[in-house]
Amino acid sequence: MDFDVKKEVQNFYGEIAKKKTCCSCQEISRAQRNYDGDYLENIPEDAIKASLGCANPLVFAELKEGETVLDLGSGGGIDVLMSSKFVGKTGKIYGLDMTDEMLELANKNKEKMGVENVEFIKGFIENIPLEDKTVDAIISNCVINLTEDKTKALSEAYRVLKDGGRLAIADVVSLRPVSQEIKKQAQLWAGCISGAMPIEDYKLILKNIGFKDISIEPVHIYTKAIIDGLDFDKTLISKENLEEMDGAFAGAHIKAYKS
Repeated sequence: MDFDVKKEVQNFYGEIAKKKTCCSCQEISRAQRNYDGDYLENIPEDAIKASLGCANPLVFAELKEGETVLDLGSGGGIDVLMSSKFVGKTGKIYGLDMTDEMLELANKNKEKMGVENVEFIKGFIENIPLEDKTVDAIISNCVINLTEDKTKALSEAYRVLKDGGRLAIADVVSLRPVSQEIKKQAQLWAGCISGAMPIEDYKLILKNIGFKDISIEPVHIYTKAIIDGLDFDKTLISKENLEEMDGAFAGAHIKAYKS
């Protein structure tokens, strides 16, 4: 790899956070594809504009009142703010992000919504700044694929989960092999594609860490039309590569439990 994946992703999402006030309706339409109206009710528009997820983890996370929840790669805060409704005043939601601009945006959105059971913290998903067995559930939306060390990130998730806790994340998975050229594209790493794993590889990592009752269900196939709407500079990607990616990836619901 001839670029720093973490730095590339950090810069990419920092720019997304900076431009959120001048974006087109593309971000809102993406959010509306992933979330229905009930989920988006009372969510600040800037949180919706900064939504870059691939599915809706809250559909299957089954969050309950009073639970403590961690969102890995919380971005502008959309999933955290939605989760705050489910856990109520007796619950707690942590949003973890490595990008200063996104954390600043998330805290502004928190203030706009007026929620008190939310805390945004800075850190890396490979080194979560929480104690062991701290949270009941972990959610995440198109983030694990952004790290080169998925085993480390998922092991950290396992560490901070309480016994019996659950991982309920949306992530991009690979449905068929693609060329090394695609896997090495910096823009495609930042755009949530190049770092995607095959489903069976994903399951094996989760199993080896200790997770039980693992399920991975593709829900959104990345057609050429979907890929064309992703936030990366497609002028840097060849037409042949874009054709090769058609249908090769999907947003998936991933769920597993800590025994």
